[in-house]
Amino acid sequence: MSENRIAEAFLAYSAKRMTLSQEQIAKCVAKLTEEQLQHRGAEHENSIVNLLLHLEGNIRQWILHGLAEQPDIRTRDAEFATALTTDSATALAAFNATVDESRSVIASCPTERLLEVIDPQPNGTWRHPTILDAIYKVVGHLEHHTGQIILLTKQLAAQDLDLSMPRKR
Repeated sequence: MSENRIAEAFLAYSAKRMTLSQEQIAKCVAKLTEEQLQHRGAEHENSIVNLLLHLEGNIRQWILHGLAEQPDIRTRDAEFATALTTDSATALAAFNATVDESRSVIASCPTERLLEVIDPQPNGTWRHPTILDAIYKVVGHLEHHTGQIILLTKQLAAQDLDLSMPRKR
């Protein structure tokens, strides 16, 4: 397999994994009330709405700013606010729009750019990754928080979500 085909496979698989996480998150959000989506077990914990805001900000900063060179408009502290200024529908819509646009940017990224160094977080601790590193980090970060959203949903809804193969009980 040529290097170009490997790079193309990486980009396609990254976009596919983002779609899967987005679908799982949508299924979780649909099972919960607004109160449950904003629930924090304690001040040091995040609600599902916090996680949606955080993912939207992170993906926007790393992909839309870092790769697509859009302005960096992230306000990270607001993503974790204990007093939310947005509802779940607004947070989910922003998350979905950002994932959709970012997935398109990733899927159409020229393979020769994958080793290009970018600086998506000029004030952060993750400075100067390659585009390949940035994509890998974003997809992993999205999957990490998707797992948290799934766990919170199972706890709040008190039921199995059947997000994978059905299990015999």
